[in-house]
Order: sequence, then structure tokens, then C-alpha cells
Amino acid sequence: MPEIFRDHGYRFFFFSREAEEPIHVHIESAEKYAKFWLDPILLAESHGFLSKQLKEIRELIEKHEQQIRKKWDEHITTHRQSQN
Repeated sequence: MPEIFRDHGYRFFFFSREAEEPIHVHIESAEKYAKFWLDPILLAESHGFLSKQLKEIRELIEKHEQQIRKKWDEHITTHRQSQN
């Protein structure tokens, strides 16, 4: 579970076995969880977050979008190479 960054108490990360899915990011904080697609930035699922928190998370994704994309590309490339 590669962590991308932490901001405002949220942890942004990937799961290694999701390389076949479109680019996305997982977010958790305490017992709350969400998943956002990046093309376009849309909420895929959420458990426990309030709408205000989801808005804040979306804004953080927008702010860090290039970093997320870079980490995704690096991680997925490395993961695929290790499987060959």
C-alpha cells in the first residue's frame, strides 16, 4: 500500500493490485474511507466521510494531482515490471 502523502489528517495511497483499474486514489482518516477516480476527479465510493470532508479531499486531490499521477505512473510501472 504505497502512501503518496498525508495532508489535513488524510492519508492518500494506492493498492498495488489495482493496476488494471483507471487511475485513482484511496483516502483514509481514522475509520473513514474514500476512493476517487482522477479522469475526471469523481468520488467512486465513501464510507463515513461527511460531504464537507469529501469536498476538502477533492480540493486536496486537485492541489496534489500532478504528484498523484507521477506516483501512480512510477508505482504501476514498477509493479508491472516485477510481475514479468
